[in-house]
Amino acid sequence: MTDEVTESIGSVTIQPEEAGGRLDRVLAARIPALSRSRLKALILDGQVTIDGRTILDPSADVKSGQVVSVNLPPPEEAVPRGEAIPLDIIYEDDQLIVINKPKDLVVHPSAGHASGTLVNALIAHCGDSLSGIGGVKRPGIVHRLDKDTTGLMVVAKNDRAHRHLSKQFADKLESGLQRGYLAIVWGAPDRIKGTIDAPLDRSSINREKQAVREGGRDAITHWEMRERYDAPDGKDAGKPIASLLACMLETGRTHQIRVHLAHIGHPIMGDETYATGFKTKASRLNAPAQAALAALGRQALHAAVLGFEHPITHEHLRFEAPLPPDMARLVESLRQG
Repeated sequence: MTDEVTESIGSVTIQPEEAGGRLDRVLAARIPALSRSRLKALILDGQVTIDGRTILDPSADVKSGQVVSVNLPPPEEAVPRGEAIPLDIIYEDDQLIVINKPKDLVVHPSAGHASGTLVNALIAHCGDSLSGIGGVKRPGIVHRLDKDTTGLMVVAKNDRAHRHLSKQFADKLESGLQRGYLAIVWGAPDRIKGTIDAPLDRSSINREKQAVREGGRDAITHWEMRERYDAPDGKDAGKPIASLLACMLETGRTHQIRVHLAHIGHPIMGDETYATGFKTKASRLNAPAQAALAALGRQALHAAVLGFEHPITHEHLRFEAPLPPDMARLVESLRQG
């Protein structure tokens, strides 16, 4: 088979002298039209196969005689397109829209999420009025929630509203902005309420994570315990296994609540990034709670309260969203003890 590279497919046969080399390095040498970083992204996106088998590891070793195929998806449009994605609209006027974001919905297009995002849904719903001040791929977006965090978000429908709302989110407490969350966490604090004042920055170990670091950006989270759930039986019977916390943001850093609660020893249940050391504690839950946690499949975090000043009327608007069904089931099962 001869080596062939086209606009859509690139296939190469691994030569004996290339055996044992890293997949991304070998491809970069054999397909000069694509950079190594581009090839790595294609591998991680499932666009590369070896002998017909999809490979997701850029560092995988290659063997002599293997046929490696690279699929090049068509170029993506720079501007997101509208998509008919249902929205849970809490409030809407000609200036803004407040939605209750479901889990699994990415806020704006990014690597690996070119479509199916909240932005795509908003473009379809709002049309040409949607503000572009947030950037071409983030029109109208004033703040964001993680993909697996549910709850309230406000989006600006024009530039004037975007500027006014963005200023409120920047000024935080001075503007009267309210951002309240409900989190189901492992264990229970030893007091009813408190404040976590700990600066955040990228982790020095894993750049995809945030961490409490001296010299990082100021980050303040106020919390209050709403409910406590004790272990049902065994040696830990009567001791707190989980609790429901209400958190209010004074600042709005990436992953702030998730990192802060993990920092004080009470990470959010289901958090695959910041609560990995607590997975074995699931066996201490009652059977319904174990099933509810397994079905949750995400961090148990919900943006329950959102309050801000309307950009035109200057009226203070405040919205609440109840726990989504998956978190409500987990709470109910934990109450059973």
